[in-house]
Amino acid sequence: MSIRDFAILAMVCLVWASNNIVSKFVVGPLHVPPLFYAACRFLVVAVAVFPWLWPPPRPVWRLIAIALLMGGGNFAFVFMGLKTATPSAVAVVGQLGVPITTLLSVVMLGERIHWRRGLGIALTFAGAMLVMFDRHRFSISLGLTYTLISAALSSLGAVMMKQMDGVKPLQFQAWVGFASLWPLAALSFAFEPGAAGAALHAGWPFVAACLFSGLVVSVTGHTFYYWLIQRYEANLISPLTLMTPLATIALGVAITHDPFGPRMALGTAVALAGVLIIALRRNQVAPLLLAIRNRAQ
Repeated sequence: MSIRDFAILAMVCLVWASNNIVSKFVVGPLHVPPLFYAACRFLVVAVAVFPWLWPPPRPVWRLIAIALLMGGGNFAFVFMGLKTATPSAVAVVGQLGVPITTLLSVVMLGERIHWRRGLGIALTFAGAMLVMFDRHRFSISLGLTYTLISAALSSLGAVMMKQMDGVKPLQFQAWVGFASLWPLAALSFAFEPGAAGAALHAGWPFVAACLFSGLVVSVTGHTFYYWLIQRYEANLISPLTLMTPLATIALGVAITHDPFGPRMALGTAVALAGVLIIALRRNQVAPLLLAIRNRAQ
């Protein structure tokens, strides 16, 4: 890989990582409800790439289902998780999407798992559980449980995406934005009274966060990532995207003052080692899932 292309990938990973910090700021200090924030984010995406909405790839029902899983459902649970969990922990637990995708690909795509990928799956789950478990209260963090649900939804969407042909990146983004906007807006209206008022009170920082998350993180980052995937082997690109959770942890410690003790350090090391093992083994959906998980954070 050329120095220029590595720099592009590193910048994309840094942008994806910063989205966790920005999102934590929105649903935390700004007190904007997570479903409303997710709806506004996808409104930005839908408007930005609306020209690519038509003609829709077939079958439309599958495309809409994928868009809801990888878009609205994924981001809604991530943002709900960030209300109580730290960006660093969300970044680590979110990596569970990679082994979940691998397991789903066995069931839905007929892939076969050999012992190395089995080891990677076991390590990822073990590391994530270590991060999720609160030893003082002997319980699993609610915010990180939401993150696990997010990972499972995007994993199912990634496997279903592999069963469709001819969907271009910007076309997919258009359908993710369009399909996710309406149910998120309806759910926010039903369960988040006063959400619009909270967003108005937050002012321009909220608007800037929506524009950054929609345009820079999703549309621009996604486009550059798939440009690199076309130029290089996916098994080279996908392990390098592990720069995203590492950068998220660094930013979380520096900006949001995330705690990073021995348990978090060990869990992170074990989980990311497992993801790396999975990503280095040839499979059909890990590169796509890594992209989805990383830009969700």
